[in-house]
Amino acid sequence: MPELTINGETHVLEVPVGTTLADGLRDELGLTGTKVACAEGHCGACTVLLAGVPVYSCITLVHMVGEREVTTIEGLRAHPLIDAFVRADALQCGFCTPGQIVSASALVEDNPSPSSEEIRHAMAGNLCRCGTYPKIEEAISTWQD
Repeated sequence: MPELTINGETHVLEVPVGTTLADGLRDELGLTGTKVACAEGHCGACTVLLAGVPVYSCITLVHMVGEREVTTIEGLRAHPLIDAFVRADALQCGFCTPGQIVSASALVEDNPSPSSEEIRHAMAGNLCRCGTYPKIEEAISTWQD
């Protein structure tokens, strides 16, 4: 039974070997902010932070997390990026938004004032079917305003 630290709290997950982190978060802990779209690590909807690094939770196994802290969108509720995404109208259907914000939070943690090129590079692993990329870039570039 893996013991994980998720959003600052310790949880014991009684899941079979081979359970994805996304399924553990959603099904065992009720943390449904993490979305699963492709389930193959292609779209970024399921992005969480693992020791501060964005990872696709749909292809990360619970038993491989170890002692590294997991941060989900629920753990970022008070992050200023949330308001920045709303101000910039950087969402339409909202399905990709949790993964976008999680990835963006790692970017601005390392680089609080990223250039357009740095934003595009850091966010390349997060797809938005609605095409709100210009608004997402605006939200990230103005998150401190």
